[in-house]
Amino acid sequence: MVHAGFSERYQVGFAGEAAGLEPGRFEPANRRRLSGPALRSFAAITDLWGLREEQRRLVLGYPSRSTYHNWMRLAREQADVTLDVDGLTRLSALLGIHQALGVLFNSQSEAVAWLSGPHDAPLFGGQPPMALVTSGTLDGLLQVRRFLDGARGGLYMPPNGIDITLAPSTDRDIVWA
Repeated sequence: MVHAGFSERYQVGFAGEAAGLEPGRFEPANRRRLSGPALRSFAAITDLWGLREEQRRLVLGYPSRSTYHNWMRLAREQADVTLDVDGLTRLSALLGIHQALGVLFNSQSEAVAWLSGPHDAPLFGGQPPMALVTSGTLDGLLQVRRFLDGARGGLYMPPNGIDITLAPSTDRDIVWA
């Protein structure tokens, strides 16, 4: 049933279309188009972060070793590889984490230090954010991504251990031109 006053755009067959989402986004052809580049980006990012193979597999939902190595080989060779929606969602979350870290920190080493060091935010409970990233759950990845997106958008982020020695800004530090 379509309510009076809705535009033509919202008179559709399922909620995804009403939200403006592309109906074919889950089709194998679209997933195949995205999978190789996403896996190559995944390899580069996890190299920067220094993740071991076991941790990388956990990020991907813990595929078997042979499946993991096959995916990575196909991606390196620019051959067709098609991940499922869960795998692509995990890679999207990882890319979002990496992007947010690039906005929040001045260097890759600072970003990796933040990921690897203990954090006092309630979400992390004193554990490194990397523990959630490599927990093997999609929710862990998405929680870290949401936390960083919030910090990037200006929400308060409690100081991490490396920030404790920084002095707070004072009125004298603010210069009006």
